Amino acid sequence: MSGHSKWASIKHKKAAADSKRGKLFTKVIREITAAARAGGGDTDANPRLRTAIQTAKDANMPADNIDRAIKRGTGEIEGVTFEEMTYEGYGPQGVAILAQCLTDNKNRTASEVRSIFGKGGGSMAGAGSVAWIFEKKGFIVIEDSKATEEKLMDVAVSAGAEDLQHEGKKFEVTTPVQEFETVRAALQAANIAVESAQLTMIPKNLVSVSVENARSVLKLIEALEEHDDVQNVYANCDIPDEVMKEME
Repeated sequence: MSGHSKWASIKHKKAAADSKRGKLFTKVIREITAAARAGGGDTDANPRLRTAIQTAKDANMPADNIDRAIKRGTGEIEGVTFEEMTYEGYGPQGVAILAQCLTDNKNRTASEVRSIFGKGGGSMAGAGSVAWIFEKKGFIVIEDSKATEEKLMDVAVSAGAEDLQHEGKKFEVTTPVQEFETVRAALQAANIAVESAQLTMIPKNLVSVSVENARSVLKLIEALEEHDDVQNVYANCDIPDEVMKEME
C-alpha cells in the first residue's frame, strides 16, 4: 500500500502549498449540503456529514455557515439542489484523472470539464474507463512531533489502519473506509493531534511522468480544481521530487 498511497501524499502536499484557498468554503458548504441531503442531518447516523463538518471546522468555518448548509440539505431552508457527478479522463502521458463534482446543471458542467481537459492536453473518457484504477480509502496525516511511530502503530493499527508511513516530517495513516472513523476516534482518544483526515481516492498503480509532463498534469489538475463545480480531483501520476519541491 505504501507506494499506492503516494498520490494521497502528493495531493496533501499540494493542498498545503496551494495559495488559492478562497474557494475552500464554497466546496465544503456544497459537500455538507449534499451529505445532509443524501443521509440526513444527524451526524451520528451520517458519517459523510460528520466528516464534512470536521473538514469545515478544520478550515475555521463559522458554525452558522455549517448549520445553514445542513438545513439546506435537509430541506429546512431553501437552496440549490446539487447532483453528484464523476467525470473521468486522461492527462498528459496517459495519467488517469477523476474529477468529482457537485452541480446544478450536468450538461454545463460536463461541457466545461471537457473543455478544461482539452486545453490541458488531456481528454475526457467514458464512464468506468479509469475509475477502476482508484480505491476509496481513509487518509490521515499527523506531524511526527505529535507522536512516536511506535505509539501510532499501537493506536492506529490496533484500531484498524492498514498502513503507516513516515514521509518527511509527517506520518501518513491509510485506512479502509469502514475503519476511518474508528481510527480517527482512537487517535483523538489517545490525544494525538491530527493535521488532516479525509476519505480520498488512492490509485492502485502510479504512472511515472517526466518533469515537463508532471508540470502539465499539475496545471490540468489545478484548472479542474478551480472550477466551481469540482469538489475533488484525483490522479495516478508519480510526480518527480524536483516538481514537488518547486510546488512547495
